[in-house]
Amino acid sequence: MSKVSVRGVARSVRAENRRALKAVQRETKRTTDSFQNFALGLGIGTNNLTSGNHYGYNPMTRQRVELEWAHRGSFIAGVGVDIIADDMTREGVDIIGQLTPEQVALIDERATTLRIWNKLCSTIKWARLYGGAIAVLLIEGQDYSTPLRIDRVGPDQFRGLLVLDRWLVSPSLNDLVTDIGPDMGLPKFYTVDIAAPALRGVKVHHSRCLRLQGDELPYWQAVAENLWGASVLDRPWDRMTGFDAATTGASQQVHKSYLRYFKIEKYRDILGGLGGPQAYRGLMEMVAAMRLFASNEGITLIDAKDDMVTTQASTFSGIADVLLQLGQHLSGNFQIPLVRLFGQSPAGLTSTGESDLKTYYDGIRKRQVQDLLVMVTIIYRLIAQSLRIKVPDGFGVSFRPLWQMDEPQKAEVAAKDTQTVTSVHEAAVISDRTLLRELQNIARRTGRFTSITDEMVEAASDEIPEPEPDGDGIDPPPDGSATPPGTDTESNELDALAAGK
Repeated sequence: MSKVSVRGVARSVRAENRRALKAVQRETKRTTDSFQNFALGLGIGTNNLTSGNHYGYNPMTRQRVELEWAHRGSFIAGVGVDIIADDMTREGVDIIGQLTPEQVALIDERATTLRIWNKLCSTIKWARLYGGAIAVLLIEGQDYSTPLRIDRVGPDQFRGLLVLDRWLVSPSLNDLVTDIGPDMGLPKFYTVDIAAPALRGVKVHHSRCLRLQGDELPYWQAVAENLWGASVLDRPWDRMTGFDAATTGASQQVHKSYLRYFKIEKYRDILGGLGGPQAYRGLMEMVAAMRLFASNEGITLIDAKDDMVTTQASTFSGIADVLLQLGQHLSGNFQIPLVRLFGQSPAGLTSTGESDLKTYYDGIRKRQVQDLLVMVTIIYRLIAQSLRIKVPDGFGVSFRPLWQMDEPQKAEVAAKDTQTVTSVHEAAVISDRTLLRELQNIARRTGRFTSITDEMVEAASDEIPEPEPDGDGIDPPPDGSATPPGTDTESNELDALAAGK
């Protein structure tokens, strides 16, 4: 079976897109809708303006320089790309597995030293801006073209991540992954271009890369983009340029909120030089003097035949509504609530923005699990392997929630969690050491029990105590009788009287 060149297919798809665009532009036939009224001109296909609507082909994803200018110079383009990346990497992860607090602290410290979360944030940003990016696992002494083997990573060999956007690597479009799995059909290798900051010319196996992309595309469009996605600025480009144009126009209106028109007799003759240079110079000096003394207390002197007309527009009705509607369109495009996108307080007496933020954070959680969970788990395994920490069964990571609790919420959560842990301890299910560890975990989330140190945890007993007996706690008599002697004085006296004693 002969190999199919993805690069050749990409060229044919681009040619097909150009032919389709030309066909739409010269199309004279009308498409039909489910409802039409030719007499009234209603419905698509009748003689109205709506029948001329169509979607053109304007792939801004390929305009790398213009995307960079937009990200660098436009506020809305910058925050639309950066905010989600910042939120996805803001709080980090909690390590799941039977590791000691010292081991967890070592892994977290190494992740901070290697700037893992900074690199992941940059990878997400450039993937969103350009439509694709990779983060290469830097492992000293290994061949990057071979598949990753975590068990072969030696002490201190893992050195962090190298972020490369889609324009700095060339995917192997003629050599795709054929192994059954989540990477099947994707490029097997990525060759680093000569313009990259490091690893120039190196061929990297796909298992050594965190691959991210922007907006997912249908297959044939992805083929046209060399199996990458589309920039997140591609879809809202027209709305984004409209918003920037509206805000710029509104700011320029401020300069024309107060205008004065000065009517001068024979002004054209003076500009034309009929009165000589002295007349023009005198006119300019007069206008300069008028501007100098123009104030609430100043007096403007003009000739009796001259006339002054003043126009003032202190309010611009309708502009705020237009800007708000454009902002809402951009908020929907980027899937970022207004309170987060523009950093402004929500309007309305009862509106706090909490519900919007919680919905947004749920979406961020979904992105974290889909895009980062697998590779972040691999990265933390590499860090543990590099630190000679044996990874136990069930090792993994869990993303910390973005929603921050206030002090009353922290106190309530701490009280409930503490009650649960202590009840389990009293039931002789966990040891004293486990109890203190759980209280330490509660301290990380709520800020309570921060005085519990690791030394206190290690000094506590790791033996599970025997459960307390049921009843009132009085031990049964050694002779096996039901009632210990002397425990019920009144009952013993009645028994003696009944016996005639």
